[in-house]
Amino acid sequence: MATMDESTVNGVDVTALEGAIEAISDDPDVGMFTFRAETEWQDALKSVTTINEFDQSGETVRTQDFTLQGDEPEQILGERTSPNAVEALLGALGSCLTVGYAANAAAMGIELDSLRFEMEGDVDLRGFLGISEDVHPGYEAVTCTVYMDADASEEELEQLRQHVEATSPLVDVLTNEVALETHLVVE
Repeated sequence: MATMDESTVNGVDVTALEGAIEAISDDPDVGMFTFRAETEWQDALKSVTTINEFDQSGETVRTQDFTLQGDEPEQILGERTSPNAVEALLGALGSCLTVGYAANAAAMGIELDSLRFEMEGDVDLRGFLGISEDVHPGYEAVTCTVYMDADASEEELEQLRQHVEATSPLVDVLTNEVALETHLVVE
């Protein structure tokens, strides 16, 4: 159940949110972030990704260490000790949408009682394994179903959905081509 006081809706400090929007509107550099992740192969098909810093406005902000484990299902020669990368992408999408819904609902004065996402996508390994050039190596499509109980009309919730999807970084990454630059360093 969401809580609401004078400036907090859905656990989001609306006053702080409005302050951040104003600060970034006044000085766009305040809203410039560079995020980083470092992934290291462990063994077989396992990897560990470490995340512990980002840049804001050109200044490095050191945080606690976060680690994400990666592996593959046994059916794809892994040991299923953790999710694979395409599953982690679905989780990242759900996390991003959760932030978008909670913050934007709070800004609109909509109190959320529950919010849940179910995501799924189909991958044909013939593309990944190079068996067929006619098969895309990643998701052909991703489906996301939003389950929400809130103190708002269906029209207001549809407006919220449209706004969240239009401003979600992960929806943008999935629906628009993002430039990827890679470099190989031989050690």
